[in-house]
Amino acid sequence: MFGLPTTATAPFCPSEVHGSIPLPTQGPLWRRLLKVAGPGLLVSVGYMDPGNWATDIEAGSRFGHALLWVVLASSLAAMVLQTLSLRLGIVTQMDLAQACRARYRRPVNLSLWFMAELAIIACDVAEVLGTALALHLLFGMSLMSGVALAALDTLIVLGLKGRGFRQVEAIILGLVMTIGVCFAVQLVLVGPDWRAVAQGFVPNGLAVHDRHALLLAIGILGATVMPHNLYLHSSIVQTRRIGRDPAELQDGLRLCTWDTLVSLALALLINAAILTLAATAFHAKGHTEVTEIQDAYHLLDPLVGSTLASLLFGIALLAAGQSSTFTGTIAGQVLMEGFLQLKIPCWQRRLVTRAIALVPAFLGVWWLGEGGVGRLLVASQVVLSLQLPFAMWPLIRMTSDAALMGRFASGPWLRGMAWTIFGAVSVANVALLASLVGVL
Repeated sequence: MFGLPTTATAPFCPSEVHGSIPLPTQGPLWRRLLKVAGPGLLVSVGYMDPGNWATDIEAGSRFGHALLWVVLASSLAAMVLQTLSLRLGIVTQMDLAQACRARYRRPVNLSLWFMAELAIIACDVAEVLGTALALHLLFGMSLMSGVALAALDTLIVLGLKGRGFRQVEAIILGLVMTIGVCFAVQLVLVGPDWRAVAQGFVPNGLAVHDRHALLLAIGILGATVMPHNLYLHSSIVQTRRIGRDPAELQDGLRLCTWDTLVSLALALLINAAILTLAATAFHAKGHTEVTEIQDAYHLLDPLVGSTLASLLFGIALLAAGQSSTFTGTIAGQVLMEGFLQLKIPCWQRRLVTRAIALVPAFLGVWWLGEGGVGRLLVASQVVLSLQLPFAMWPLIRMTSDAALMGRFASGPWLRGMAWTIFGAVSVANVALLASLVGVL
């Protein structure tokens, strides 16, 4: 067992604050939950980034509420996998990247690192495009200018140098609350058919019979269960100082699990709200071809009859793009330190990731124009789904290993659920690739 290293730079990174927040062993449960709350929230923001918006809006516009059950199933799968991730971090005091480095040969580790980096870049492309769209919609800025301005978010990360990890969690909470309040008001304005919403959560065979529905279902899955979040969570959960006594470990696991479940339930509500908004405002009124976020923004006013709806939509989009910036930066740092034992300041890591993501974002906007942003966003989420099994496999194997996890190894039910999710994701990815090859 070995802990995270320390350094003097960018102290809001998890490696700088390992075990810095003590977990009280006594006191009211609500106060102890507040103390442990944070890591689950940071992970959850990746589940409501602009990539989620693109898949949810197109799914709601094209198919109404029919794919709501995919949002629910993906969120439940995320809860299982993120629970495994936090258990690995707390029990072994290693994040997933470090555990892989300790167990696998170098070629395997390099492959896992490369695929996880691809996932972060795909996610960052969505954040760039989402931020650029929000600036375009709210302030009339061109998309190209918005993409260029999105590059400056590295200054935000640099400005946080010297801040504690708890302050970063507070900022994320504020952004998530902004998104949640905006969508709550929008749902009140559009007035959904709640019976239809409830029916949407019942599984159906649409994705089996319709190739485009399958593409969107895979996109929703990739936008929800992000592979790099599995590495991230196993690291940031170690910012809580939990005793090594079995009883204290069990208590810490229970509290951190509650933090994760509540945070991901909030992300589920927001994703379901986005799809429901599109189904109610567009599909129900015959607008079944709304595949672009900006089209949704412009259509909300005349269809809902209130300029407030589109304003809140734009504000929430900007908050979503910025909130994901923090988690992408920290996840990249975790990967580099864990797999490569390479340490650079977080702001430099952010600069590298954003510079790489700007290339496909600029080229996509230049080549496809404003109307191609939605396709780029959905494509980025499909890339995430394709990378997911390569992060799930080592996570499930390690958390099931009694030699590594001791008495906290996954039991039969948890292992069964995890492997079922792995099989479902893999089959869905293969089905999507087969359908795309058939089209080509």
